[in-house]
Amino acid sequence: MSGALEFLIVFAILGGLVVFLAAPLRGLGSPPEAPRADEQLLELEAAREAKLRELRDAELDHRTGKLSDEDYAELDASLRGEAIEILRELDRSRDPLPSPGS
Repeated sequence: MSGALEFLIVFAILGGLVVFLAAPLRGLGSPPEAPRADEQLLELEAAREAKLRELRDAELDHRTGKLSDEDYAELDASLRGEAIEILRELDRSRDPLPSPGS
């Protein structure tokens, strides 16, 4: 009976050793991945759509008299500036290689 017990103990130790040594191969200790380019592109496209919606809402508010001419001009300029930045980021994400002369 002691031979079977010794066999089980050795087997358990070897099994634990195999699990421990194989952990890096399974990626248990690997750092989380950075956001993928596809995910970033989707986020930028969603931000673009949201900014365009904000621009349309501001225009509607101006037409219906909820925004004065001055307030609309200021808000419109700000929103358009933000939209331009989003579009530039989208361009950089879609074409990561710089073109000659830039």
